[in-house]
Amino acid sequence: MRRFRRWLIAILLVRGLNPADAFGQIDPVPRQLLQVGYNAAFQGHAPLSAYAFYYWNKPEFIRTNFTLRMAIAPTYIDSELGIRQALGDDTDLGIGVAGGGFADSYDEIRRGVFHPGESFVGHGAEVSASLYHCLNPSDRIPLNAIVRAGMHYSVFTTDEDTDKAFTIPDDRGTFLLRTGLRWGGKEPILFPSLAMELSAWYEAQLRTDDGRYGFNRDRKVEPLSHLFWGQALLAYTLAESHQSFFLSLTLGTSLDADRFSAYRLGALLPLVSEFPLSLPGYYYQEISARQFVLFGGNYLLPLDAKQRWNINIVATTAAVDYLDGLEQPGQWHSGVGGGILYQTESVKMMVGYAYGVDAIRTDGRGAHSVGVLMQMDLDHAGRMLFSPEQPSRWRGFQRIFGVFNN
Repeated sequence: MRRFRRWLIAILLVRGLNPADAFGQIDPVPRQLLQVGYNAAFQGHAPLSAYAFYYWNKPEFIRTNFTLRMAIAPTYIDSELGIRQALGDDTDLGIGVAGGGFADSYDEIRRGVFHPGESFVGHGAEVSASLYHCLNPSDRIPLNAIVRAGMHYSVFTTDEDTDKAFTIPDDRGTFLLRTGLRWGGKEPILFPSLAMELSAWYEAQLRTDDGRYGFNRDRKVEPLSHLFWGQALLAYTLAESHQSFFLSLTLGTSLDADRFSAYRLGALLPLVSEFPLSLPGYYYQEISARQFVLFGGNYLLPLDAKQRWNINIVATTAAVDYLDGLEQPGQWHSGVGGGILYQTESVKMMVGYAYGVDAIRTDGRGAHSVGVLMQMDLDHAGRMLFSPEQPSRWRGFQRIFGVFNN
């Protein structure tokens, strides 16, 4: 039962790496994507690192100016109804609803050691309203201003491994206010061939209950936390060689952060949230930081003429200022890795290895992990499967059901 519950926690639309897991504007492209990611650590007792969700984006939903976005995981749903030009030609409105079991669970990790006795389960629900305003509608690369207000409610329970002497946090509501500027953007897909973004963000988290919890209530929930972060990224594919690269720089700072609002870095799960703070070879959310600078990238080298088989090389490094109570020796953390990527227009799948250079383990520094990343474009797969240009694939199936019977 304990393992089953841990798996449920792991395969959410994984509850979001702070600061945010919602997309920064209405997605204009119809999509049906199945996304899966998994990291397995070789050393220590680690929390499971995984996500699995179905992403559905439907422009012209019911009305021509409505767009419905849904991300559906086994125990969690995140959705938004986007209304284009709701408040003028260049201003869109989004109404969001999200929630589900295990959405707000917390895993305590200190100095490379996972502490199940100080971890607990959280369930959550959220409603939000967002404004998306394009500041340069005539330009090729859009500059969007985003304002989002929301209310999140969390219910906490003990896990079977939670220490009986450990007091879990009280249930609480959190008022959220987020503002940002985003120039450009990136599609919610693995290994984009072309993308660029410059963005800056602020988020306030105001909690209705700011009590203490833990052993003898030694840990504090801050009544108000402020987060400031920014991101620059570039993805590009070389025309002749079809080699491609992806570079990103993310940095953030905070005021009055706690365990629930701190930036948490670790693992290689690129679609775990809108702002994944990846450190290859590390446990998921292993490092808790008040502020950080994270630089990383990957390089794809095709092995065949059709670019179906590729070698992927990834490297990431970060400088962190730890959250109080979760410090460890050294402020630099780096990870490297590589893998084999197979891709078609419908499927991308990579199997890889990662090494956390500075991760603390019982035998010193260094941690090993393996991982799998997969994306399936269900729209494209369906078109290929039922393509009239290739009727032989389905002639036998059609005959079984009498399609060709006279």
